[in-house]
Amino acid sequence: MSDNREENVREGDRPAAIRPEHRESLNEGHAPRVARSVLNQRAEHERDRSPRSPRRGTPRARRMNLSLTRLDAWSVAKVTFLLGVAGGIIQIVAAALVWALLNAVGVFDQVTQIVSSTGLDSSGFNLSDVFSISTVLSAVTIFSIIEVILFTLLSTIIALLYNVVSSLVGGVHMTLGDD
Repeated sequence: MSDNREENVREGDRPAAIRPEHRESLNEGHAPRVARSVLNQRAEHERDRSPRSPRRGTPRARRMNLSLTRLDAWSVAKVTFLLGVAGGIIQIVAAALVWALLNAVGVFDQVTQIVSSTGLDSSGFNLSDVFSISTVLSAVTIFSIIEVILFTLLSTIIALLYNVVSSLVGGVHMTLGDD
């Protein structure tokens, strides 16, 4: 297995110094691939390394320069719609939990007592009737539906605008590293 290691190296991974006995086998064609472990690669790297090399067997991180030049408006719309629906469900559940907590603590009853003690209670004002669970959840559901629609439309419009601007300036350039 150690004799075939250098024969089966891909084109971009070929070491700088190739043994003379393997040169002719590299030029003849593709030999069957042999599985190599990380330990074998490190041992080969340390064996082929010159004594003046500053690196001590650490693998080099790969870096790639990429440009984000176009966003597909349909995929942006789908993703933001689903994220908006998830956000709406979270809002509805959170509103129900907050209402249940406020009701369990007795905030609605205390506010009703405060209002009635000031003398403003002329028609039997009851805050728990105004802010019932059905009223609160209906309002939050309507707000969430409107929010999902607006969020989806705005993100799709922003994606289309990004495509126009990207065609003029070349997009967003980024460097990705493999650390």
